[in-house]
Amino acid sequence: MSKQRRRDTAPEISVRKLLHARGLRYRVAWPIPGMKRRSVDVAFTRAKVAVFIDGCFWHSCPQHATRPAANDTWWSEKLAKNTARDAATNEHLVHAGWRVVRIWEHEDPVEAVNRIIEEVMRSRTDRTPPAPSSPPQVPVPGVIG
Repeated sequence: MSKQRRRDTAPEISVRKLLHARGLRYRVAWPIPGMKRRSVDVAFTRAKVAVFIDGCFWHSCPQHATRPAANDTWWSEKLAKNTARDAATNEHLVHAGWRVVRIWEHEDPVEAVNRIIEEVMRSRTDRTPPAPSSPPQVPVPGVIG
C-alpha cells in the first residue's frame, strides 16, 4: 500500500487543472489544523472550502466499491476505518466552520468543478461583514481632534 499515490492522482489533477483554468487559486495537500497526518486535497482557505477527491475502492463508493477476495476480514476492517476517518474529518472541518465537498473519482470533472465553484461562491456570500465597533468619525471643518 505504500506504493499507492496519496496525492496528484489523475482525477485530482484533472479537477485542479479545471479549477485553475477558471481562475480559482487553492492550496494542495493542505494540512488540517488539529488533525495529525490528515490533509485536504484542494483547500480554498479564505472561503473555508475543503475538497476531497476520493477513490472508489479506498473510500467505499456506494456504486463501485469492491473488496478483494483474499483476506476479506482484514480488508473489511481497513475500508470501514477509512470511512470512519472520512466522517471524523468531515465533522472536524464542519465544526471549525469549513464547508466540505467530497468528489468520487468516477464523477465527471466538469460537474465536480461546478459543485466546487458553487460552494466557494456560497461560502463567500454567506459571510456577514462584522459590525463596526463605533460609528465612523466624520471630520468637522475647523475642529481638530
